[in-house]
Amino acid sequence: MHYTQEELAKVAEGIRLVIFDVDGVLTDGGIYFTDDGREIKKFNVKDGLGLSWMAQTDITVAIITGRNSPIVAERMRALKINHVYQGRHNKLETYHNLLDALQLNHNQVAYIGDDAIDVPIMKEVVLPIAVADAHDSAKQVAKWITTKKGGEGAGREVCDLLLQAQDKMINVNKFHQ
Repeated sequence: MHYTQEELAKVAEGIRLVIFDVDGVLTDGGIYFTDDGREIKKFNVKDGLGLSWMAQTDITVAIITGRNSPIVAERMRALKINHVYQGRHNKLETYHNLLDALQLNHNQVAYIGDDAIDVPIMKEVVLPIAVADAHDSAKQVAKWITTKKGGEGAGREVCDLLLQAQDKMINVNKFHQ
């Protein structure tokens, strides 16, 4: 059962940690290879801007992904995301360790996923979110589903929700000076 708009806004006010999966959430889920065998990924700049804005607030941003990729490490470093956990097939264990380290509880966490590997964490957090093109297993436990697909602005949609609910929207005018 999804949150109503009022419930969503109320829950979003209390979020102190937002965790993103990468493939299928911050990317379109495709795995691309160059002719010489190097892996490449396409990230959405709108998602990146939202993540960088979140990193400037007291809302902690984390990445938990099942795959290892130097591209992800570099992208998150550029966005100043400090909590990046790659190659985590047991995402739930990583999640619990992160909660302990940050001294937070499930009622302060949002998680954005797109597939079955994300469901165990989604079942524990107060705000489980699935991207629009997520697998049904993730959509069934989500309390909110983005209107955008993974890699096509879904991450920004989540950032905007949290920043607006907490009255922490970044003053974009400072970027135009």
